[in-house]
Amino acid sequence: MDVGEGQSYTFRDVYNEVFPVLFKVVYNIIRERTIAEDLCQEAFIRYYNKRFPIPNINESRYWLIRVAKNLAFNYRKRKQREVSAVDRIKQDGPKIQEDSQNDLVKEETVALVKEALDKLPVKYRSVLILKEYGELNYKEIGKILHISENNVKIRVYRARVLLEKVLNLGDLNVL
Repeated sequence: MDVGEGQSYTFRDVYNEVFPVLFKVVYNIIRERTIAEDLCQEAFIRYYNKRFPIPNINESRYWLIRVAKNLAFNYRKRKQREVSAVDRIKQDGPKIQEDSQNDLVKEETVALVKEALDKLPVKYRSVLILKEYGELNYKEIGKILHISENNVKIRVYRARVLLEKVLNLGDLNVL
């Protein structure tokens, strides 16, 4: 399948270039590898079925990230109770490992940050996930979310401030 008129790239080219970033974004929203892979595949199926040309790989990338992000948040909303139960099970009973104490502290810190991230409103959580886990720049995030680059910068700043409050206070009482 040729993606765009006069373009020299194929569906496989788009897939190979975009899948790694798409997976990072979805995985850090869902935190379940198989579900994240399924949602990424669903995004690519929708892209393939779209059948009208997209000007270049970057436009394809933005479209796919936007679709996959929405699929992930929709899945998460539907499955919130299940995810919460799984998270509680994961947090119950720390795993005893032969690794150093630093590894255990690092795991606990990552879990605390992810738990705090879950408490943020979606508009702040999504920009942080795209920025930190998706490794996208402000301009790319703006295109994905259909907001200005300055608005992205403001949301990232506010998200980081809120995340710090949640980590320090343990709850998001400010909203």
